[in-house]
Amino acid sequence: MRISGQTGFIRCILKRAGGERAVFLLAFSLCAGGGLMQEVRADTDNDQGTERGAYLTAAGGCYGCHTDIKNGGKPYAGGRALETPFGTFYTPNITADRINGIGSWTDNDFLRALKQGISPSGHYYFPAFPYPSYTKMKDEDALAIKSYLLSLEPVAAENKPHEIAAPFSWRWLQWGWRILFFEEGPYQPPSGASEAVARGGYLVDALTHCGECHTPRNALGGLDTDRYLAGTPNGPDGERVPNITPDSASGIGDWSEGDIVTLLREGMKPDFDNVQGSMAEAIEHGLSHLTDEDLAAIAAYLKSIPAISADGS
Repeated sequence: MRISGQTGFIRCILKRAGGERAVFLLAFSLCAGGGLMQEVRADTDNDQGTERGAYLTAAGGCYGCHTDIKNGGKPYAGGRALETPFGTFYTPNITADRINGIGSWTDNDFLRALKQGISPSGHYYFPAFPYPSYTKMKDEDALAIKSYLLSLEPVAAENKPHEIAAPFSWRWLQWGWRILFFEEGPYQPPSGASEAVARGGYLVDALTHCGECHTPRNALGGLDTDRYLAGTPNGPDGERVPNITPDSASGIGDWSEGDIVTLLREGMKPDFDNVQGSMAEAIEHGLSHLTDEDLAAIAAYLKSIPAISADGS
């Protein structure tokens, strides 16, 4: 509408004025139109930035974790209960609300929280929040997520306190946990990886943080990296989480890359059974929104990693 209005204005000038006056008015209108076109381009850039942020937010699984879907909670307002062997964690409000959410956070606050596991007030987050995976995220991707979240309606929902017994509730103990299990730094693709495998690895390890559920944990809650993506019978909320390494007997070794893409997009296994539980939720609210190219990259990466048997071999 702006562009057509500008064109009509110029035509009006040319029709009603002549000579130098017309030239002057035409030049003026073009200058004004240039500013108008810049505004249109700025609006387009903002729209594209918001769209990119929405895409990355879906990839990060933010909706599923930070929305109390079971009890009809508002999007990203927190309150979802996460049952673990250490107690029940409640996810926080990440809407633009300045009191209960992230509305007052700076970019540095957000990056520090997401990639270092440290709140704006300086306390350590519990690793139920997957910052050990998000640390591998690119800063520009993290800030695109922040921009998208701040573009949404703020929700003044108070955060629920975790229900965790001592000593696991003592945040100062996270200092030791971090020394043992947290390695800060950007994602590093495997040596010699193709572009697709490198992209898939970034999606798996950083954005979609698959290892947080599909890699078993030790008694202290640290990931058993020797059994990377090999599944666990004691996943979040007590769910059994499958082996997604290319082991033929217990993993996805017999699956084609197309089978993996179909599962991530539609939730359908090669045997035509549907996934259930938290994985179905992750697909509905996150993975199914990814492009075919990104889903294919995830499939290529999963087929490229070492196969690990469910029995530990």
